[in-house]
Amino acid sequence: MGQASLGQGCPMSARTTADGRLHELVPGVHAWVQPDGSWWVNNAGLVRGRDAALVVDTCATARRTELFLAAAADAAGGTPIRWALNTHQHGDHTYGNSLLPASTTIIGHTLMRAGLSEDPVIDGCPPFWDPVPDWGPVVRRLPDLAVEGAVVVHLGELDVHLLHPGGPAHTPGDLVAWLPDRRVLFTGDLLFSGLTPLVFMGSVTGAMRALDWIAAFDPAVVVPGHGPVVEATGLGGVLAEHRRYYGFVAATAERGLAAGLSPLEAARTADLGEFAGWADSERLVLNLHRAYADHHGTDLDVIAAFTDATAWLGGPMHTHV
Repeated sequence: MGQASLGQGCPMSARTTADGRLHELVPGVHAWVQPDGSWWVNNAGLVRGRDAALVVDTCATARRTELFLAAAADAAGGTPIRWALNTHQHGDHTYGNSLLPASTTIIGHTLMRAGLSEDPVIDGCPPFWDPVPDWGPVVRRLPDLAVEGAVVVHLGELDVHLLHPGGPAHTPGDLVAWLPDRRVLFTGDLLFSGLTPLVFMGSVTGAMRALDWIAAFDPAVVVPGHGPVVEATGLGGVLAEHRRYYGFVAATAERGLAAGLSPLEAARTADLGEFAGWADSERLVLNLHRAYADHHGTDLDVIAAFTDATAWLGGPMHTHV
């Protein structure tokens, strides 16, 4: 697959814990990879320039964010973290924002900022997961700088391009971080490496279009939102898997709509096939809710979608957070 296994192709930098490991991908550019990448367990990153550093995302809980920021501080070697990017609004990438230094400027898309401002889950997670996550002592902290298209953060000799795919994909307000001089791309949740993608708050067709957009960067290393780092030799395979999965979701939705089935009923008739071994397979139900909502031109009912996902699974969704 070309996914960089822990310690292979990505020399370890700073510290390692049971919950995460910081890899130096190329000089000054690090990925924080948290196994196993399932619900609420994301990847993050650090870019260290001459006079300032930028982090890509935080983590879901205070404990996990503190581990990441401690490793990032070690790797930064005293270089202050002056910038932070939120790749999208979901809590596994944003709830730890309040643990960043007060002097850090957080950047996010305009729609991402609006989404996080209205997110009720940070105030108390509903019992759709087992165990129910405990975020710890975090508070809602929104981006200080909201962008809509593209912006470049200059870190001395390193430029970090923050770019929107042009429409809803994983969410309406996705941003990637692209380092053209290092050919490293942080995709956020536009890519899931080796586990089930999630687009229920975005667009199935938009997520499909974003795959060609990602490929056009021609990156040497890709840090997905979840799962192992992907090297250039394996990126084509990961993108092809995503294309097949989104095609599977679209075809399942089309059959379900034609037969008058609900998203849950359509999911129960589907054969996961090659995707059965991916973690978080119940996301099929959530993704079908998105496809149905887009077909009908209606808003997504998030509670109904999660209720159906747990019904399909036969109980709460599992997390290691």
